[in-house]
Amino acid sequence: MQLEAYVENDDRIVLPLGSTEQHAYLSLETDNILAERVAVEAAEPLGVPVLPVLAYGITPLFAAYPGSPSLRAETYLRVVRELLDSLYGQGFRRVLLVNGHGGNIPARQVASEWMAAYDDARAIFHDWWIGPRVGELIREIEPAAHASWMENFPWTRLGDVELPADQKPPVEVRASGPTSLRQLLGDGSFGGSYQRSDEDVARVWQTGVEEVRALLDSGWP
Repeated sequence: MQLEAYVENDDRIVLPLGSTEQHAYLSLETDNILAERVAVEAAEPLGVPVLPVLAYGITPLFAAYPGSPSLRAETYLRVVRELLDSLYGQGFRRVLLVNGHGGNIPARQVASEWMAAYDDARAIFHDWWIGPRVGELIREIEPAAHASWMENFPWTRLGDVELPADQKPPVEVRASGPTSLRQLLGDGSFGGSYQRSDEDVARVWQTGVEEVRALLDSGWP
């Protein structure tokens, strides 16, 4: 009933996109936690609703790591499109997709096709961790990759797990199957520092929230 009243005056909604997969010493939920939390913190001051995160994505190359289930690309893209169509039918015309997983990037094209199908529909597909401001800040602090410090926030850490103190040399991820990829990666990190100061990650987080909020507020084409 609250959403029914809301959509009479506003047609914006946020759909976070994540993935359940290995993140070395961090939670399997890392991508889900970050996509949903950055969306909630960005949207709350604007009064825009945020849907629960779509918790499974496209991550076939991590199949050798237990707890990393993947959807086929065609299945995932169909799910995203059907969700967009369903939201349109309920009166939402502007959807911000806040993505937290690199494997989901093909869904950007789904957003474009959805807009092409509905003249009055608008969608923004935003990879929160590589937005212009966030990406620049991460490169300034320390270039980072999967399961490194830039995904290590207080809310993605596991309380009973101790992280390595040393940096891991960058791993060149070559085209390979899941088994050979696991042999190459070992613990699952793509390299770099496992953890940096809370001050560093707080700067990244605040920038990410601000970037998402700006899109939600005034980024509509």
